[in-house]
Amino acid sequence: KKTGVIFESGKLYDYQVGEWIRSYIKIRKAGITPEAENMLVDYLGTDLTKIANELDKLLLTKPQDINQITPELVEKNIGISKDYNVFELQKAFVNRDVLKANRIVLYFAENKKNNPLVLVLAQLFNFFGNLLLYHFMKDKTEKNVAAELKINPFFVKDYQSASKIYNRDKTIKILSEIRETDAKSKGVDSAGIDEEELLKELVYKIMH
Repeated sequence: KKTGVIFESGKLYDYQVGEWIRSYIKIRKAGITPEAENMLVDYLGTDLTKIANELDKLLLTKPQDINQITPELVEKNIGISKDYNVFELQKAFVNRDVLKANRIVLYFAENKKNNPLVLVLAQLFNFFGNLLLYHFMKDKTEKNVAAELKINPFFVKDYQSASKIYNRDKTIKILSEIRETDAKSKGVDSAGIDEEELLKELVYKIMH
């Protein structure tokens, strides 16, 4: 008699996917780093069947002496760059690393299929939207921030750091700039500007 694990493959909200990934991996007696988890969420979205297939691939291909899925394993077996993804772009903003941000933009331009602008903008809007919520929080303890923003506690430090660089007014302005870039990418007042230039312009506006 065959046995197996059955999982519910309905749609989840974005913030629920990370927890689902951790549970799926834990059942299989393995672990996953927060960075690797974030890479998968950013790249695969909320399609649980697709995520499960990729996780199974990672679990099958990882070395036997390693019990944790890492960014290196994700990059090697799924093809998501561990250095050039939206998560790393957000970190570049947090660290005010203009050079790294522009390198990532160039990589996105050369790999548009895996990094569609509409998805990049949506994830940046989510990050800075969360940062705005963080600014309005009275209780900024790690536990409360993670609960309120529905994020892994590991990433709370990114919002703590970002809040010191981008104050409330600047964050509101950034959200407006992201909306404007999204509109331009859809042909509104864009005068034929390509996606790479739009993203470069957005990076400049965010960091200045």
